[in-house]
This record gives sequence, C-alpha cells and structure tokens, in this order.
Amino acid sequence: MVEYLSIFVLFCFSSMLSGVILMLAFLCAPKKPGSEKLTPYECGFDPFDDARSRFDIRFYLVAILFIIFDLEVTFLFPWALVFTEIGSFGFWSMFLFLLLLTFGFVYEWSKGALNW
Repeated sequence: MVEYLSIFVLFCFSSMLSGVILMLAFLCAPKKPGSEKLTPYECGFDPFDDARSRFDIRFYLVAILFIIFDLEVTFLFPWALVFTEIGSFGFWSMFLFLLLLTFGFVYEWSKGALNW
C-alpha cells in the first residue's frame, strides 16, 4: 500500500489544483451576457436556423459504435505486440472479447440500428 502513496498524493494534488484553477476562472471571469453573446456563431454569418435543434438518435448510435470499435483497436494493438508471449489464455480471452463484440454488432445490425 505504501508504494501507491505517491500516486495518491499526486492525484490529490492535481485534483485540488484543477479545482482551484476552475474556481478562480469562475470567480474572475466577467459575466455580462447579452443577446449578441448568446447567439450561436457560424463563421461570421448570421445563423440560418436554430442551432439548438434536435439530432436524430442514429447519429449518437453511430458515435457509440465508433467509440466501441475504436476501443477494440486499442485493445488489439498491444495484444498483437505480445501475442507470442501471452499463451493460450491471452488468445482465448481476446477471442471471447472479439466474439462478444461481433455478436453485439450483428445484433445492432439485425435490429436495424445501422439502417438509414
């Protein structure tokens, strides 16, 4: 437990420093809201439509699927580097991980979540 003390102290210090910086920024920032500041910015032009309109839920589903498969790649890359050293347990655990991701992808596809 003693070997983790320095990590804990670093975590506490960085959390307190972040909190102090956020609090100072909140207290020192000028607060003068106006109609010009509250309008959405579109590259110097007047906005064509309301910027706070609703998005289709499929955009979020595609974003979540992207994040999931991006995380898959982050797990696959180190696994591929140490593939010869981890043995059969590492192989079968990654196989199970990929199998679960494949079943999830097929389920999403069969439910029509990817159809536009």
